[in-house]
Amino acid sequence: MSDLPTLPVTFRPGRTRVVLLTAGVAIFVVITAVALLLEGLGPGERLSFIVTGALMAGVLAMLARVKVVADETGVTVVNIATRRHLDWPEILHVNLRPGDPWVFLDLSDGTSMPALGIQPGIAKERAIADARTLRALAEARSPRDLP
Repeated sequence: MSDLPTLPVTFRPGRTRVVLLTAGVAIFVVITAVALLLEGLGPGERLSFIVTGALMAGVLAMLARVKVVADETGVTVVNIATRRHLDWPEILHVNLRPGDPWVFLDLSDGTSMPALGIQPGIAKERAIADARTLRALAEARSPRDLP
């Protein structure tokens, strides 16, 4: 399997990340500028504008942090507010079906886990290639029962 990438490898939605972080900075700058330029606002009101802009930028930054990191020990999935490490044998299937918003990992405990780091939103071809790569890595590193 020489076509597999060298580990560790990180999958993340690059274009989506750029859009979210750029929007977060722009929102913060615009709201802060409005707070500073509006006449008649007191210090508390200005501060509330700036804090609101910072909170909005923070939410967009959290949305931009999603990633999937594959290394020799397994896969670490970083979603919006959670981080979970999975050993290779825990991953039974890597799925990205038409219409799915992101990759889903079918796990050995019978559950399914979303992996938001691979999503076809803006860059569909890239997401499909990343899902195939992660699937090949999981198949190459997970022991399979022989019939």
